[in-house]
Amino acid sequence: MGAYIARRLLLVIPTLLGIMIINFTLVQFVPGGPVEQIIAQMEGGGDVFEAFSGGGADVQTQAAGTSDSYVGSRGLPPEFIAELEKEFGFDKPPLQRFVDMLWNYMRLDFGESYFRSISVIDLVLEKMPVSISLGLWSTLIAYLVSIPLGIRKAVKDGSTFDTWTSGAIIVAYAIPGFLFAILLLVLFAGGSYWQIFPLRGLTSDNWSELGLLGKIGDYFWHIALPVVALTISAFATLTLLTKNSFLDEIKKHYVMTARAKGLSERKVLYGHVFRNAMLIVIAGFPAVFIGVFFSGSLIIETIFSLDGLGRLGFEAAVARDYPVIFGTLFIFGLMSLVVGILSDIMYVLVDPRIDFEKREG
Repeated sequence: MGAYIARRLLLVIPTLLGIMIINFTLVQFVPGGPVEQIIAQMEGGGDVFEAFSGGGADVQTQAAGTSDSYVGSRGLPPEFIAELEKEFGFDKPPLQRFVDMLWNYMRLDFGESYFRSISVIDLVLEKMPVSISLGLWSTLIAYLVSIPLGIRKAVKDGSTFDTWTSGAIIVAYAIPGFLFAILLLVLFAGGSYWQIFPLRGLTSDNWSELGLLGKIGDYFWHIALPVVALTISAFATLTLLTKNSFLDEIKKHYVMTARAKGLSERKVLYGHVFRNAMLIVIAGFPAVFIGVFFSGSLIIETIFSLDGLGRLGFEAAVARDYPVIFGTLFIFGLMSLVVGILSDIMYVLVDPRIDFEKREG
C-alpha cells in the first residue's frame, strides 16, 4: 500500500501541471484582462465587459479607426499602458510568465491579488472558515443520514417505508438548492414568517464577547440554514446510491450462504454485506466533498451573505484577478487529488482484502 500511495503522490505533480497548463492557455484567449479592467474604469466605462458587449454608441465610435490593443485605452498615453503591463507582469512572454508562476508555486509563493493588496494564501485562509464549515458539515450530515437510511430502504425494499421515503427523496432532489435556500430564508429567517435563524454571516457581531458555549451555539445557529440547503441534493443522491449498492450485494450467493449457516440478519448485513456495498459509496466521497466544498457553495454563499471560497473564485474570475484565479485553482486541484488518495486508503480500511499494488501488478 505504501508503494501505491507513493506512486499516486508522484502522479499529483504531472496532473497539477496539466491542469495549470490548460487553464493558463485558455486565459490567454479570454478578453478583458486586468489591464483592460483598470483602463475601462479610468475611462469611465465602469466595466470592461460593456465595451465587448457593443452596448454603447460612444464606445463604438471611439473604437473605430484605432489600432490600440486595449479597448479602453483611448486618450491614455502609451507610457502609462506600458507601465500597467509591467506592473502586472504582462511585459514578459506568456511562456516566461507561466514558468515564473510555477517556480513561485514550488516555493509556496502564490503571489498577491491585483486588486485587494493581500497575498493569495492569506486571502484563501481568510475565506476558508466559511467553505470548511459548509463543506464539512454538509458532507458529514449527508453521510450520517443517507447511509443508515439507504441501508434501511434496501432491507425494506418495496415496503410502505421504502415507497414514501423514495417519494420524499425525489421531491428533495428535484428542488434546486438555491430555491430551497430562498424558501428557508422566507420561512425561518424573517422573510415572511418566523425569525428563528439569522439572515447572514457566519457569526454574530458580538461573537468575541461570548463564552465558549455561547460561541459554539452562535456558530451552529448561523450555519444551520446554509448547511441544510447544501445537504439536500447530496442527501438524495447518496441515499439512493447506498440503497442500490446494498440491494445488489444482498442478492448475491455469499449472502444466501451466510444466512444458511444460521447467522443473524444483523451479522449478515453488517459483517458481510456492509464492506462490499460501501465501496461504491466511498468511491463517490471525493466527488461529493469537492462538489459541496467548492461548486455548490457559490450560490448558497451569495444567498446567505457568506464570504467564502465560492464567491472569492467567482469575483476573481469576473475581475480577471489572475493570481487569485491560478492560486486558488492550484490549491483546489491539489486538495481534490489528495482527497482522491484518501478515498483509496478508505477503500482498504473498509475492506482489507483490496490490494491496489497487486491489482496494478
